[in-house]
Amino acid sequence: MAIPRTSQLRSKTKIDILIPAIEKDLGTLPFVIDAIRKHVQHPIGDIMIVAPRKKRIIDLCNRKGCKFIHENTVLPITKKNIHYRSKRWERSGWMFQQLLKLNGDTLSSSKFFLVMDADTVLIRPHIFRSGNKTIFYCRNWSQGEYFRTYRKLMGRQRSSSTSFVTHYMLFEKSKLVQMKKAIEAKHHTSWYSAILRSMDKTKQFAFSEFETYGNFIHSTYPSAIIRKKSLNKSLHMNVSQASQSRIEGLSHQYRSISFHKRKDYVRQLPVRKK
Repeated sequence: MAIPRTSQLRSKTKIDILIPAIEKDLGTLPFVIDAIRKHVQHPIGDIMIVAPRKKRIIDLCNRKGCKFIHENTVLPITKKNIHYRSKRWERSGWMFQQLLKLNGDTLSSSKFFLVMDADTVLIRPHIFRSGNKTIFYCRNWSQGEYFRTYRKLMGRQRSSSTSFVTHYMLFEKSKLVQMKKAIEAKHHTSWYSAILRSMDKTKQFAFSEFETYGNFIHSTYPSAIIRKKSLNKSLHMNVSQASQSRIEGLSHQYRSISFHKRKDYVRQLPVRKK
């Protein structure tokens, strides 16, 4: 899959990149990395792949000039400590990846780091800072359970009329630390324990790191954010099946493509005044 050309618009803000991944992501991960280097219009520091210690993943990191970080060294807990499953689904690994993202402030050496899902490829240029504001790419639907957990966790309703779940997000380390300290002060335990205790584990989609951080920033620093439409397209195919001509055609309408093997569970958000 070829990546369309970029524009000349750039930011001077240096950022690191954090991509949680597992072996099944190896089909898309090389394209994700290449697209980041082509389309993220910032000076890029480290591209960190947070993953299990598997030879194929480490080999890819070496080939692509990325920094491998063993996922079990990021938090005091590992996937084995998370019990989030039913008879029909297993979400412990999915939840573990969200917690890994939220501890990216301990991994990044820059003031900002971009979290990227390992199945999502950028097909247009992206900037994540404009002046002193962070740009969030948003959509108009989400899972209601995300906001019920947010209310339990933060003690307040969501403040944004749109959803921050768009497969990638720029985190500001100091503000992420502030959010985690607020969670710990409210719940008198570690931030990750508070999250696991606040979510309803009988629900398949009970927590979102992007909704949580996005709404925290939106409510705490409302004048410091810019929201843009995410314009993400889900394709139920392998990345190798997407031709150059199709990608170029999609780039006129969309900013990114997610190569999902399952159908999305879509729920419209109720409209709120900004």
